[in-house]
Amino acid sequence: MDSNNLKIWSAEFLGTFWLTLGGCGSAVLAAAFPQVGIGLLGVSLAFGLTVVTGAYAFGPISGGHFNPAVSLGVVAAGRMPASRLPGYIVSQVLGACVAGGILFFIASGKPDFQAGGFASNGYGDLSPGHYSMLAALICEVVMTAIFLIVILGATAKRATGSMAGLAIGLCLTLIHLVSIPVTNTSVNPARSTGMALFAQTGAMGQLWLFWVAPLVGAVLGALIYRALLAEPQE
Repeated sequence: MDSNNLKIWSAEFLGTFWLTLGGCGSAVLAAAFPQVGIGLLGVSLAFGLTVVTGAYAFGPISGGHFNPAVSLGVVAAGRMPASRLPGYIVSQVLGACVAGGILFFIASGKPDFQAGGFASNGYGDLSPGHYSMLAALICEVVMTAIFLIVILGATAKRATGSMAGLAIGLCLTLIHLVSIPVTNTSVNPARSTGMALFAQTGAMGQLWLFWVAPLVGAVLGALIYRALLAEPQE
């Protein structure tokens, strides 16, 4: 096994693990705890902070994708060869699933624990605001497309590289502030998979949307960026 690939896969595993554990953990453990009650704003900030901290810790090794949709978008933008995509996606999904398992173990230590939705994503009856499947689909496509445009712009050669992690993390925070009521915010198929596995709802039956919509949105965002915003040398 190539040692460089192992480092990249490990960075993506750990980064996605941290994003899922920190972001979803804030929803499962803190948001529902009456004495803390961090609410929508707190959960949104938690997701943003995991990306900021993960980007600076692991980004220099793997690029800090932590999300299959981001990896696909980076490939569509011409910044990474498609041959590297499977390794990224497998590492990300495994990281999210391990984080989901650890979070479930921690949360189940509470005497009256019930997993319920377990920070999973959904539409219809599984949407926090009971939004329709079409509304959820459009929301996830558009939010992921914007996320990719911000990522590609913030990491472009002409951008201030040291600020990329902060810009991307703040973008993810804003995405959560807007879309938590609609889908509980995915824009990340790995994060959705890791939590749906442990939810006591029909989240697994709706998981397809939270793979299809972010992947479509990522490619759309990459194509928009390349067509309208990219420098000739990108």
